[in-house]
Amino acid sequence: MADDLFSAGTAPLENTSIAPLAERMRPRTIDEYCGQEHILGPGKLLRRAIEADRIASIILHGPPGTGKTTLARIIANATKSRFETLSGVESSVADLRRVVAAAQNRLANSGQKTILFVDEIHRWNKAQQDVLLPDVERGTLRLIGATTENPFFYVNSALVSRSQVFELQPLTTASLQTLLRRAISDKERGFGELAIAADEDALAHLATIADGDARKALNALEIGIRTTPADAGGTIHFTREAAEESIQKKAVVYDATGDGHYDTISAFIKSVRGSDPDAALYWLAKMLYAGEDIRFIARRIVILASEDIGMADQMALPIAVAAQQAVQFIGMPEARITLAHAAVYLATAPKSNRAYAAIDAAIAEVKNGVTLAVPAHLRSTGKGRADYQYSHAGEGAYIPQAYLPEGRRYYEPTENGYEKRVKERLDYWRALFEQSQSGKS
Repeated sequence: MADDLFSAGTAPLENTSIAPLAERMRPRTIDEYCGQEHILGPGKLLRRAIEADRIASIILHGPPGTGKTTLARIIANATKSRFETLSGVESSVADLRRVVAAAQNRLANSGQKTILFVDEIHRWNKAQQDVLLPDVERGTLRLIGATTENPFFYVNSALVSRSQVFELQPLTTASLQTLLRRAISDKERGFGELAIAADEDALAHLATIADGDARKALNALEIGIRTTPADAGGTIHFTREAAEESIQKKAVVYDATGDGHYDTISAFIKSVRGSDPDAALYWLAKMLYAGEDIRFIARRIVILASEDIGMADQMALPIAVAAQQAVQFIGMPEARITLAHAAVYLATAPKSNRAYAAIDAAIAEVKNGVTLAVPAHLRSTGKGRADYQYSHAGEGAYIPQAYLPEGRRYYEPTENGYEKRVKERLDYWRALFEQSQSGKS
């Protein structure tokens, strides 16, 4: 049956003793597949299409080790189509034309359709990708492309428009721990025939440091199990120390959901607020090394930019937001550079929390029942609105007039950084307003 589904030389090695653990433990069915619930959960489009054998051409993109190739093989097992594979790195146009010609003959002679899986499809140039277009459009074959890059940038737009694009996310630590436990207990493909006592903190360390990559986690588990001698009773004790060695990364005292998590981010925030770039970099390094979610760190940096720098440096927030967007685009390990850039900039920037304090003061008054009526000249309807004076008609685009009754003030700028200039301007406008009010009295 395998020969009917997989072309020569492409059958998986999961049942052979020489195959790595990550290859042997590839899920074979959609029910075995772990993670990606956003596209494969019950009732989701891709799951429905697989189960109904209604797969159209699709492109799977996501980081390494998130299950792109595995998902393609699951589709192959669930479909009645011929399954062919090509590599975006090694295959040529001649290889592609051979597969297309065979698919055409197969469809004409037996009616059997072909699924073509192209790994790293972004490595193909435009000419290679263009060869696929007519046959994908005619339905001669169904394409499953896999890429670690954003297909909207790196794959021919015409090919993308003829395919459904699904993004695969890095696997969660919980999903990775599930896969690791499954590999330890599986007697057919894993280490179930061995007596293994795996400490929970060892598996948690592998799952955290693997950074969402199932292949990396399973490879580390395999080398750890294979190189750890059994005790006198024949049991292999897989400890955290063994896990650290197998993945070549020491565990740090850091609980990703407990005190270590909150204490370290607190130290990072206070170091930036306290204008100590060296301390900020150390706490950032600790979080990155421990596998903290870079999106969480980036969100905190964006909050810091407004909370602690505010109006003192107008570039703080744009740089923080740019860093937040960049880390999602480039991922680790390069994201560490962008996060460091933003952290150092914020730590060395002049500080002001006056905008933050001002909005909290205004919210407190509203919350405590100080509800002010809109002055008549500021309303959108009513006769009083004729008294409104258009600011741009005045010198410097300013005309003294009241925008709040009773002269309330919330924002009091500092003299730090750019906010000093803001204070000078605001003091000047406020003085003009007071002069206009004294003239009325």
